[in-house]
Amino acid sequence: MNTPPVVVIMGVAGTGKTTIGPLLAARLDVPYAEGDDFHPQANIDKMSAGTPLGDDDRWPWLDAIGAWAHERAGHGGVVSCSALKRSYRDRLRAAAPGVVFVHLSGDRALVEDRMAHRQGHFMPTALLDSQFATLQPLEPDEAGVSVDVAGSPEEITARAAAALDALP
Repeated sequence: MNTPPVVVIMGVAGTGKTTIGPLLAARLDVPYAEGDDFHPQANIDKMSAGTPLGDDDRWPWLDAIGAWAHERAGHGGVVSCSALKRSYRDRLRAAAPGVVFVHLSGDRALVEDRMAHRQGHFMPTALLDSQFATLQPLEPDEAGVSVDVAGSPEEITARAAAALDALP
């Protein structure tokens, strides 16, 4: 059996990264890391106040996720990270060249509805527009797949696993 890749579950807030990430990790039999846990407290405070993060806020966060992904190379792992811009994904790839992205994508109304019903998360729905405005979908030269977030977590996870299996 081949070693599973290090997978970055990406997408705007509310697409289910924190739900799908652990399910996919369990399916691949690799560890899961919650991307939000890599944020410094200043970033959490800023987002909790409804202020979008700038690139300068994100670089240390991305570097910490990249370091985790680098350590998991050859062993596999799944980590959630919005990775909304190509430059963010490039930074992650610079730290861990073999990472593969699973872009959880969906209709804005569905994502907003899911965000409105989740509990105990610091990201307010008011920041959703800035997330969609910032999003740069995966480009053809990036290792990864896009997976629709309609359906149950189990259905989304199955689609993600199948899409990863189909990668060259």
